[in-house]
Amino acid sequence: MSQAIDAPASPSSALVANVQRIITGLLILGPVVAVAVAIPVLWGRALHPRDIVIAVVLYAITGHGVTVGFHRLFTHRGFTAKRALKITLAVAGSMAIEGSVVSWVANHRLHHVNSDKAGDPHSPHTSGSGLFGQVRGFMHAHVGWLFKADAADTERYAADLLRDKDVVMVSKLFPVFALSSLALPFAIGALLSLSWVGGLTAFIWAGLIRMALLHHVTWSVNSICHMFGRRPFKTTDQSRNVAVLAVISMGESWHNLHHALPSAARHGVLRHQLDSSARLIRIFEVAGWATNVRWPTAAQLSGLAAAR
Repeated sequence: MSQAIDAPASPSSALVANVQRIITGLLILGPVVAVAVAIPVLWGRALHPRDIVIAVVLYAITGHGVTVGFHRLFTHRGFTAKRALKITLAVAGSMAIEGSVVSWVANHRLHHVNSDKAGDPHSPHTSGSGLFGQVRGFMHAHVGWLFKADAADTERYAADLLRDKDVVMVSKLFPVFALSSLALPFAIGALLSLSWVGGLTAFIWAGLIRMALLHHVTWSVNSICHMFGRRPFKTTDQSRNVAVLAVISMGESWHNLHHALPSAARHGVLRHQLDSSARLIRIFEVAGWATNVRWPTAAQLSGLAAAR
């Protein structure tokens, strides 16, 4: 999932691509099927407040692992992290089950290089015009692109990460962290409830459903935030701000500023724009765990402001 295939696909590479498509399909459809099967079996005890608490905690940990770690630290170098924090964020992001840190970063950097143009792996604006083209573009940006072979060459787009032994090791261990992200809710639920039923309901809600919700929120930044919303800052693409997604995306839906100033550690820069990822980076900075934080300045924002 890390590199474009320029030559004709060999039987082995075709097999790998097919396996990747099957795994992607399971990640998208699996949670829905699991809930449909489990609810009749667990009717009357299919959800416990304990499951919600576990789900919210894991959503916050894994989600900020992506937004603070994969995105603002590893992709855009919005700050420098001490080694322990760097590894922790890489592990937390891996537990979101959105791919290894190296492949995630390479794909996102490729997106910025070709944002909403040919070569963008998940633009909603390269699938034709008219209503049909827009619908097809939305579906491609949201989930369709996941079924295609990776276009991002990690040697080109993530060479700095490939030189980091810690990041490479975490990337290699991605399958372990992905499995632990689903096993952990079951273990916690079973221990707290002292029953396998408690473990199963925690697995469904704090494992599968939590994972699916975070995935769709992440994909919504690719699709919704490039089609709908406001554009207060000048960019060469169609990146937009979508306020309704701000809390559950941990500040990532203030997407227009991000494309105007990609290395900024804060995306929600205007009044009342909630950005929990930026708040967490600030906490890390105060604690001395994060340095060289690239906070956007008033002069930068004034220069980027779109004409009104």
